[in-house]
Amino acid sequence: MNSKKILSLNLKKYRKENRISQEEMAARAELSTRGYGKIERGEVQSSLDTLDKLCRATGLSQAFLLTENMEQQVL
Repeated sequence: MNSKKILSLNLKKYRKENRISQEEMAARAELSTRGYGKIERGEVQSSLDTLDKLCRATGLSQAFLLTENMEQQVL
């Protein structure tokens, strides 16, 4: 699985588990809602600056956001 897909799955999982809307996640990460949606759908490659914003918004590490989880392989 490529890094865009892994990041998108990890972000979506985090957001849904924490019952956060895409709009709220975008605001927390200081991104546009449209831009955040593209990241979560795996449509764009995130820059390192954007990855840092996503880490601050979620409290998760870059390593976690870019690591494929075993449960995701079943999806």
